Amino acid sequence: MTERKPAGLSFESWIDRQIREAQDRGEFDDLPGAGKPLPGLSGPHDELWWVKEKLRREEGTALPPTLLLRKDAADAREAAGRASSEAEVRRIIGGINDRIAAAIRVPLSGPPLNLMPFDVEHVVEEWRTRR
Repeated sequence: MTERKPAGLSFESWIDRQIREAQDRGEFDDLPGAGKPLPGLSGPHDELWWVKEKLRREEGTALPPTLLLRKDAADAREAAGRASSEAEVRRIIGGINDRIAAAIRVPLSGPPLNLMPFDVEHVVEEWRTRR
């Protein structure tokens, strides 16, 4: 919408007109969820409903960047243990090491990182031992 609000017309009237014209053109037809009730209307009023919904949708990724990197590092270590080849172990550990090194060079917000890059050769040796 690039049309500007005409002078002398209230914003409410201008917006209402744009919505009505869009409805007339059918621009709101076939939207996802059309005709379905809004979720959460039957429950008790909760001012933070949208925060809880966002956390549920994003599976708790609202962590500070340093804690998220620690979680990703632990996940990468587990993934390396399940890897099917030595090259895959090196790729997984190399990728998380790059992120850790970048966070050390340019600190992230949140609690202290307290994380050093993994010793790739040590992780590969552990992987071989478990095979």
